[in-house]
Amino acid sequence: MARRPKPWFREARGAWFVTLGGVQHNLGPDKKAAFERFYELMRQPSGSKVDSRSLVAIIDAFLDWVQKHRSPETFEWYRYRLERFAQKYPEMMMGDLKPFHAQQWVDSYPDLSVTSRRNYLRSIKCCLSWAHRQGYLDKTPLASLEVPSGDRKEVAVSPEEFAALLTYCRDENFRDLLIITWETGCRPQELLRVEARHVDLTNQRWVFPLKESKGKRAPRIVYLTEAAKAITERLLLLYPSGPLFRNTDGVPWTTDAVNCNFGRVQVRMGKEHMQQQGISLDDEDVTAIMKTLNPTRASRGRTFVKTEAELRDEARRKLMSKKCNEFVPRYSLYALRHSWATKALKSGLDGLTVAILMGHSDPSTLARVYQHLSHDPQHLLSQALRAHGKAT
Repeated sequence: MARRPKPWFREARGAWFVTLGGVQHNLGPDKKAAFERFYELMRQPSGSKVDSRSLVAIIDAFLDWVQKHRSPETFEWYRYRLERFAQKYPEMMMGDLKPFHAQQWVDSYPDLSVTSRRNYLRSIKCCLSWAHRQGYLDKTPLASLEVPSGDRKEVAVSPEEFAALLTYCRDENFRDLLIITWETGCRPQELLRVEARHVDLTNQRWVFPLKESKGKRAPRIVYLTEAAKAITERLLLLYPSGPLFRNTDGVPWTTDAVNCNFGRVQVRMGKEHMQQQGISLDDEDVTAIMKTLNPTRASRGRTFVKTEAELRDEARRKLMSKKCNEFVPRYSLYALRHSWATKALKSGLDGLTVAILMGHSDPSTLARVYQHLSHDPQHLLSQALRAHGKAT
């Protein structure tokens, strides 16, 4: 006969606890309130016992829900940020959570960009709003938390820039990602998830079924140019099952791996620019960065103290990356996708066709997001004259 769960007092923590379904719940220091909370948990349906007073419990419940109902990429996006929030406040109770806690959490990462700060705050606000909708919370304590607007990335890559970008790309597998995105304008998540079963060579396209498409409103179709088709055919022979696009070790690409490769390309381009301009790293700047670095590193469960040479090398890499960022744009797959939209519109394709090819359910997205043409006055002038029947 199964043993009935019962609260117990943990002196080291000064609080009452109970284990339900293999999960420990902190019921608080007051015995009467603890038992009331225990009875409340017991009244919940089996499998849904979430200690709604605990921040960590709410985050765990939200991540479980995201993992079941959203894409792996969405789950990872939330997991990375919310786990950091939980590590910042592991003992936080929902009744004590205030907007300033979230703001202090974000401020503890001074190197975050404006967009990253926005995403950190969005992640915890979305989590608590979900908990409110699910009935775990009577209200969300972060409803009044202000979330900053993100930086709009207006990186439109010209054909000349793209050709130069490829010359700095030493990894042929990564090069395939760049060419496919440039040629098709597909979303990065589509590129990283496409498999042989999605490929329709007869009609020269990839077809994602309804349940695998963004928004799940209609199947997503990506049409392939000759260059994109050739890459797809080559990879089909290598990987008849599983993701088509993989790194040199045969492992499917991840978002982090793609970003790291773009970082390496940026550093190569930046170093060449610095050499041409006679710019070098300042030793005083390197020393200043060394003082901010973690003096230890972990390896296989053990902690080691970094040598001065290791700290200096790490500081030089960080400073070099910062310098390169000043001279060279940080390219991304989304920048190439946006540039595809720019090329398509400038070539004369109508907005509705471009929106369909890009997979937008709402054509107005082009006007709201892809505004790169506004930076090309000559193109806009030619279109204005064309509207009046005047050739340019």
